[in-house]
Amino acid sequence: MRQSGQLIQWDDAKGYGFIQPEGGGPRLFVHVKAFGLRPRRPFVGERLSFVAGADAQGKARALKVQSLEPRPARAPAPAAAAPRPESLRGASLWLIPGFALLVLMVHLAFGLPHWLWGCYLAMSLATFIVYAGDKRAARLQQWRVSEATLHGLALACGWPGALLAQQLLRHKSSKPAFRHLFWLSVIVNLLGFVLIFTPLGTRLLSSYVSF
Repeated sequence: MRQSGQLIQWDDAKGYGFIQPEGGGPRLFVHVKAFGLRPRRPFVGERLSFVAGADAQGKARALKVQSLEPRPARAPAPAAAAPRPESLRGASLWLIPGFALLVLMVHLAFGLPHWLWGCYLAMSLATFIVYAGDKRAARLQQWRVSEATLHGLALACGWPGALLAQQLLRHKSSKPAFRHLFWLSVIVNLLGFVLIFTPLGTRLLSSYVSF
């Protein structure tokens, strides 16, 4: 007949311990092999069900031991790791060479004013310097550059320098409201480039004006 008891002593290194039957009586020796296959090791205080038996020398021991403890809840499957915001922000730097390639293709296909490259380079350099100065002012608690000025520089062809400064200097890169307006200025700048310097944009503008 099966009995129930509690594991009152256990040596995990040696693989044996003792069970105290619930109905009283002497404690019973139990070996780890009596537990069969189970997902967790026995532990002191565990309630067990067993069959009282004897070994080859006639000494009492517990056999066919089963746990009466509730099964531990299965750990939920790990969710797919979400992309880190930092990695996404770093990936946005590819927009700069992508835009440079776009400008080159438009130049080869339709021709562009020579001053356009210089305008983007100069404004990007100036914007980067302004970002660096604002970061230094923030560290020293000095007079700061207004966010409106930073957005204006980004809109006036300086957004590549602003994007570089945000990533390399880690400045203005974690404020959601600022970044939303920054990306809006980038979109407006790119749309302006397409509308002004490509035939498609010229046709759209002329059709809008005639309408």
